[in-house]
Amino acid sequence: MTRPDVLKAAQDNLWMHFTRHSSHEGTEVPMIVKGEGAYIYDIHGKRYLDGLAGLFVVQVGHGREEIAEAAAKQAKELAFFPLWSYAHPKAAELAARIAELTPGDLNRVFFTTGGGEAVESAWKLAKQYFKTQGKPLKTKVISRSIAYHGTPHGALSLTGIPSLKEAFEPLVPGALKVPNTNLYRADEISGFPGFDKDPEAFGRWAADQVGKAIEMEGANTVAAVFVEPVQNAGGCFPPPPGYFQRLREICDENDVLLVSDEVICAFGRLGTMFGGYKFDYVPDIITCAKGLTSGYAPIGAMIASERLFEPFRHGDETFAHGYTFGGHPVASAVALANLDIFEREDLLGHVTTNEPVFRATLEKLLDLPIVGDVRGAGYFYGIELVKDKSTKQTFNDEECERLLRGFLSKALFDAGLYCRADDRGDPVVQLAPPLICGPKEFDEIESILRSVLTEAWARL
Repeated sequence: MTRPDVLKAAQDNLWMHFTRHSSHEGTEVPMIVKGEGAYIYDIHGKRYLDGLAGLFVVQVGHGREEIAEAAAKQAKELAFFPLWSYAHPKAAELAARIAELTPGDLNRVFFTTGGGEAVESAWKLAKQYFKTQGKPLKTKVISRSIAYHGTPHGALSLTGIPSLKEAFEPLVPGALKVPNTNLYRADEISGFPGFDKDPEAFGRWAADQVGKAIEMEGANTVAAVFVEPVQNAGGCFPPPPGYFQRLREICDENDVLLVSDEVICAFGRLGTMFGGYKFDYVPDIITCAKGLTSGYAPIGAMIASERLFEPFRHGDETFAHGYTFGGHPVASAVALANLDIFEREDLLGHVTTNEPVFRATLEKLLDLPIVGDVRGAGYFYGIELVKDKSTKQTFNDEECERLLRGFLSKALFDAGLYCRADDRGDPVVQLAPPLICGPKEFDEIESILRSVLTEAWARL
């Protein structure tokens, strides 16, 4: 197709994801055609800093030829074969490689094609596992307010964002919600003044709300708790000190599985391979995707402990669940090449070294009247926007519409920064650049944000 043909096809035939199509009515759909390192280029040749790594995905940066070559080599040898009663070498090799990287005894890797499928698989496994243990009533799951866990019906039921679920009700029953760990708004979340200045007390309180929910429902009915190491939706909520340790205790006391949803946080986003290493906990299940291939091919995984696999090791018990393209040979080869880059270039060490620099650079924005909070970990940060810093007053719906969708998203992109302006909780700008970035890119991000946020405040 010619350039005009491609742009017309985007208007006439392409149904984009999570997109308000009316916003492109009468205007050109932004068209990204190339990526190189930490940058992407549109169809007109304009360059943008990829401040979101695609969608928390492109850990090793764009345009890595060795990954493309690994995909081409595997496609010539074995382009496809399913994992339904048969195996192929790349899936087996990747499973072993992942098992070496996980905390504890999470050694069984069930491949999917994405994160939502991995979450769906984890809930199904939790249900079936407890049935094999003679506890058939343990089917309910607990997740946190404003958390996003995916779009399939089960994963969407776990999601704590009402606006994303309303159009698809009724969803899967038995998904309960507890408070999240937004320390910036700890006082209003908990009802206890001063918690925002006492992270440990707030963390203990937040974890204990999970225990209270289990007690209220009855421990004999609750199968699992789903939490992200750093919660994405709402703008990057790190866990307060001691939160995961208390959560692990509560799950163990009630025979409830702890599922660490690391679709975003795994594979270097926090400076560690998995969140358990960053925050000192071992879950029963890890769900992951995105960074496993740096987006060069679609793949996801549910990683389970040996205890959860045990009922399926012998006899006639089968986990009757799967995906045609789960553990795809080409995607598996791509993941292995991606992990090779992690090791060769010490990307975990790079993120760990530069994390304080990234934080300090973003915290410069706290001198702006519109910036209320800067929070996150590793290369994963949220900047919460407020109308009044002294009271932490947020924007109303009309102001959010005008600020985020009407101005910020487009203005940041026009200024050369691809990132995310999001109001699924309170209004935030989210940043998660490729893991290859350093101080030069951090300064560029801060400069663009400063200019655009200053103009946003003036417009308000």
